[in-house]
Amino acid sequence: QVQLVESGGGLVQSGGSLRLSCAASARTFSGYAMGWFRQAPGTEREFVATINWSRGSTNYAESVKGRFTISRDNAKNTEYLQMNNLKPEDTAVYYCAATNRRGAWEYLRLKGSYDYWGQGTQVSVSS
Repeated sequence: QVQLVESGGGLVQSGGSLRLSCAASARTFSGYAMGWFRQAPGTEREFVATINWSRGSTNYAESVKGRFTISRDNAKNTEYLQMNNLKPEDTAVYYCAATNRRGAWEYLRLKGSYDYWGQGTQVSVSS
C-alpha cells in the first residue's frame, strides 16, 4: 500500500507561481511512475503531467506544456509540480497519483492506470 500526501496549494494571482509536493510512503518509490491530475468543479479529473520510474522522462498535457514542470527526488520519496505563469483556468483540486504498472505515455495519461491517489490540494488562480 502506498500513501500519498500533497501540499503546496493556495491562492495566487494570474501569472504567479506555485510548487506542489507529493510525499510518498512507498519503500521502493523509484519503482513507481508518478502523475499529477486536476479536477475543477463540475468536470472530469484530467491529466496534467507524468514522470516515469526510471530515467525521469516526462509527459505533459498540452494546456500546461511550457508552464508546468514535473520532477521527482527518489531519495526523498517526493514528487513535485512547479507551476509558472498560472492562469485562472488552472484553478482546480490537484491530485498526485502513483502506479507500479508499466506502459507507454498513452497509458500513463489515463487516470485509470493509477492505483494510488493523494487527498488533493486546492489551487486557485485569480484574474
